[in-house]
Amino acid sequence: MLAAIDRDRYDVIPVGITHEGAFTLQPDDAARFALNAEALPEVEDNGTRIVWPDSVASRELAVVAADGTRSSLGPVDVVFPILHGPWGEDGTVQGMLELVGLPYVGSGVLASALGMDKHFTKTVLQQAGIPVAPWETVTAYQWRTDPGAVRAAAEALGLPAFVKPARAGSSVGVSKVSSWDDLPAAIDLALAEDDRVLIESSVVGREVEIAVLGGRPGEPTRASVAGEIVITGREFYDFAAKYLDAPGIELVCPAALTDAELAVMRDLGVRAFDAIGGEGLARVDFFLTPDGFVVNEINTMPGFTPISMFPRCWQESGLSYPDLIDELIQVALARAAA
Repeated sequence: MLAAIDRDRYDVIPVGITHEGAFTLQPDDAARFALNAEALPEVEDNGTRIVWPDSVASRELAVVAADGTRSSLGPVDVVFPILHGPWGEDGTVQGMLELVGLPYVGSGVLASALGMDKHFTKTVLQQAGIPVAPWETVTAYQWRTDPGAVRAAAEALGLPAFVKPARAGSSVGVSKVSSWDDLPAAIDLALAEDDRVLIESSVVGREVEIAVLGGRPGEPTRASVAGEIVITGREFYDFAAKYLDAPGIELVCPAALTDAELAVMRDLGVRAFDAIGGEGLARVDFFLTPDGFVVNEINTMPGFTPISMFPRCWQESGLSYPDLIDELIQVALARAAA
């Protein structure tokens, strides 16, 4: 995104978050953050510290240099929180931005939190009449005190099954369970990421996705053409396939769907987005089964890498990568001004 954003329209202030949670001013150099399978990029603690506005009356961002010198970065028009997982995609950063009065791209606190939590996403979608895969939610306490009951509930879902942290992104901590003997290890792996895990029935069907854009105030939500994940040599669409272009996965866009299938998928995608109160953008993931579509997940800040499905679906729908970034920023600004 650093490389693609229109520099004739926007001045960019890159803010990076370190492993320890420090907000730092980073170089405006896309090459420093390029994905590399051998060494994933990290935000280095260069000693700088971002100072957020001290009230909603000010949008001025400041930075304290490593030597303690403070300087202004000027007023900020909008923040683009390109963050995945807890402490970024789950409403926490969104809440902070609300408190300091900075407009931002994407969903608000509630929709971000709902989209991050797979249990509550499913609960809300099910209440809205949108089909989801059967599941059981298990707490760390339940697993520790009554593993037999957990296994019995899992066995009622059938094999194969998927075990996932309730709140994690990018397929981190996800396992496919093909034997119940593998269930304990899968639950332990998921519990390393969260204190609640989902055990889901495996849904047999094509894995298809659609990109959604929220409109400006008074405008409708839009949905792109569909993409398809074709698995040829992996158990599922995991972290390495999503971000490191690992083999065994083919992303096909546009997906081979009939006009009627695409219309249904678009309608369900928009309904799911609206059901959680989504704003700005999302990617809605489906299974296309012989009985119709089943929603798997909603991602309120989907991947934006060159191999990610969200920008690719919009490119195939006629919206280029730089224009997509511009549209998201303009929608956020219009929402803030309303």
